[in-house]
This record gives sequence, structure tokens and C-alpha cells, in this order.
Amino acid sequence: MRRTGAGILTIAAVVGAAVGFILDTMLTAMGRATFTPAASLPTILALLGAVIVALAVSVFRASRGRGGRPVNPFQALRIAMLAKASSLLGAAAFGFSLGLIVFLTTRPVTPSLGSMGTIVATLVCAVVLVAAGLVAEQLCTIRKDDDDDTPGNTPTGPVGA
Repeated sequence: MRRTGAGILTIAAVVGAAVGFILDTMLTAMGRATFTPAASLPTILALLGAVIVALAVSVFRASRGRGGRPVNPFQALRIAMLAKASSLLGAAAFGFSLGLIVFLTTRPVTPSLGSMGTIVATLVCAVVLVAAGLVAEQLCTIRKDDDDDTPGNTPTGPVGA
């Protein structure tokens, strides 16, 4: 598995920003109120980041011999994939919130403090989720065995011999 790079996170943030800006533009053009995320969204994003890091710490301890049980590589892979997905979700949520903020600040009418506060909180918690996902992905890295690279480990004869 390859680690999450800055390029894919940037792409997710740019796409999210475009979607957020276009959504508010379309809602305003139809005469509706602009989109405001639910007040629980920032809390959910932050809790998701905390859970992912907590899961990854158990894999980190087991891989370093401090957990008392051997590493389950399938569990480590699942948690690493969850961390990768979370960092992508955080980047997209960051971009979406940024698009909403850009739309609201470019309008001649001053936005309400309540809607702006929720959007800023979502923006901050999305950054926290990206950081938590990247940290959890790093913690799920399992060290390579020393005997994986030795040249004498490959069988030279037929499998049944």
C-alpha cells in the first residue's frame, strides 16, 4: 500500500472547494438559503480522527512488541485503509468548507455569525481529521522482517520436491 501523498489531498481539497462554491451559487441563484453544515459535523469529524488514532496506536504497540499479542496484518491493513480514507474525507471536507467560506465572504451581505461559525469549525475539524488520518497511517506501518530481503530465501527447486 502506498502512503497518502500531498497531491491526492490537494486534489480532494480543490474538488471539495469547487463543489462547495458551486452548491452555494446554485442555491442562491434558485432563491434559497445558502448551505450551512449541521452543527454536529465538526464534532463527528474530530471524534472520527480520535478513534482512528486510537485504533492505530494498538497496531503500533503490537508491531513494536509492547502489546502482548502479535500483529494481525489484516487488521493493520484495514486500519491503514480507514486512515487513508479519513484523510481524503478530511481534505474534501476542508475544501468544501473553504468553498462555502469563499462564497459567503465574496457576497455584499455580511453572513450571520452562526452559519459562519459552523463552517469555520468544520474547516478546523477537517484539518484535524487529515492530520489524524496521516498519523494513523504512519502508526500502522509494520516493520519489514530481516529475512524478507535475504537472497537465500527464494526456493530454487520445484514446489513438490
